[in-house]
Amino acid sequence: MQRKNVILGIESSCDESAAAIYDSERGLLAHALHSQVALHADYGGVVPELASRDHIRKLMPLIEQVIAEAGAPELTGIAYTRGPGLVGALLVGASIAVGLGMSRNLPVLGVHHMEGHLLSPLLEDEAPAFPFVALLVSGGHTLLVQVEGVGHYRVLGESLDDAVGEAFDKCAKMLGLGYPGGPALAALAAEGRRDAHAFPRPMLKRAGLDFSFSGLKTAVMLAVKAAPDTHQARADIAASFEQAVVDTLVAKCARALKQTGRSRLVVAGGVGANRHLRAALQARGARDGFALYFPQSQFCTDNAAMIALVGSLRAEQMRPGIAPAEARARWPLDSLQPPAALNV
Repeated sequence: MQRKNVILGIESSCDESAAAIYDSERGLLAHALHSQVALHADYGGVVPELASRDHIRKLMPLIEQVIAEAGAPELTGIAYTRGPGLVGALLVGASIAVGLGMSRNLPVLGVHHMEGHLLSPLLEDEAPAFPFVALLVSGGHTLLVQVEGVGHYRVLGESLDDAVGEAFDKCAKMLGLGYPGGPALAALAAEGRRDAHAFPRPMLKRAGLDFSFSGLKTAVMLAVKAAPDTHQARADIAASFEQAVVDTLVAKCARALKQTGRSRLVVAGGVGANRHLRAALQARGARDGFALYFPQSQFCTDNAAMIALVGSLRAEQMRPGIAPAEARARWPLDSLQPPAALNV
């Protein structure tokens, strides 16, 4: 019988500071998040040094907040985001986690940020059963992954250039939208015609499950230069771009499910909150007969609930003693192993 664990999760991989407490028997007890959007808005993107400094200011108050909201439970371990992400930002969370572990005599574990996204639907009441195929779509990653269980991952396809979130942000900048660009572009797209521009659906005619969004981004740039400077013209470009991305993602997901013979699809990461993508996948799922699972929108973007969850699922990897504060800017998802296969 698995021992109950209560895990404090800490997230600091980029521009959100977050803390959460997850109980293996009762589920998520508390979570809190501070977004740095206002801090970076004037720069049009994340400034790593500012991000790190803000994590230093915000993480401990957030940790104290979730401990109080959870009723000061007896923690059994601490999980923090080890990577991938901005090294300076990661090291802030890692150092705090290790310091708390030493002061409270708790084991500490650094976990993979994208594994957190991958498993985040397990936070829901209607969680997917293994095995499934996962689409991970965020600002830094676009991946299709075959998932057999915790740590049993095989990357089926990935972006050869920009991640889909990057493509949203860069196209939003071309359209003169603010930071962060993805949500602003999606809002503008709701006012446009989705067939106004015949933008390419990248790599759909090729075999395989990889993605490429650079050509689509170039097509948008040319359309912006040629279009009149009106709100409707920009909305039409935004809508046509979003439709091209959604069509591409939906088609690749359907192909991945067919190739693997799976009937469950998990969609996670920041772009997974896009309403048009969700609606299109739900329609395709109803047509093709596959089940679809999303985390709540608040758990699509970076958060500590998913980090605490992974810490709980990998609790047997935690060992007492002083742990090193580790950070990895790059960390292939398919290099992970199942918890039972590790002896660290």
